Amino acid sequence: MIAGLFFTFWRILEIVTLIPTLGMLSYFVHQFQKANLLTPNYILVLFITSVLGAVWAIATLFRRKSTRRSAFFVSFIDLCFAGALIAGVYELRNIAKADCANFSNSQDFYITLTSNGVSGNNPFSFTVNKTCAMLKASFAFGIMNIIFFVFTAFLLLFMRRGEEKEVVVKETYRRRSHDSRYATPTLVFLSLLWQLIDVFCKPDAAIHAAAPVTTAVRATADDSTTFESV
Repeated sequence: MIAGLFFTFWRILEIVTLIPTLGMLSYFVHQFQKANLLTPNYILVLFITSVLGAVWAIATLFRRKSTRRSAFFVSFIDLCFAGALIAGVYELRNIAKADCANFSNSQDFYITLTSNGVSGNNPFSFTVNKTCAMLKASFAFGIMNIIFFVFTAFLLLFMRRGEEKEVVVKETYRRRSHDSRYATPTLVFLSLLWQLIDVFCKPDAAIHAAAPVTTAVRATADDSTTFESV
């Protein structure tokens, strides 16, 4: 139960971080296609991986029962996505050293009080290179998803191991209950069989037990024997 909740949580994180990644990289793919140019590998590899990874994460999240039954296969695919993300991040590694923001102070700051109010200037300027920022964000999301997919792969193996133990316990309990279900009729049959053998092997005892009769034996003078029933 707890492992299932953890799996759902990390899958949602994967979806939340992969969708912005594929959205930002699709912008670059569209721009290169619009300019009739080939998309560079450092964009294309991570874009394709993020699209497939997002689809895979959504499918395995909404089909969680099938995911648990095929935990080894899903774990293997997660590790494959982690490897593909490593390749995409490696292709985009040069963006890590780039400075996407520029902060400058062009002149002195001053404030003037006049009869009309306060006037002054703002010498500070802050500019962001959108292209650089989007690539750097995609690079960061790629690193995060490498960790997420590796974690969910091992979590699925843990879930599968716990499920196998549960199945073994249920199977053992079912076999024991199955055996105990047929143990009582077998014992009754053997008991009845033993009673029948006892009756047929000792008929006199059975007759006396059914109708007890007392027999007296008396000897006469001429050695004759008479039987009287009392």
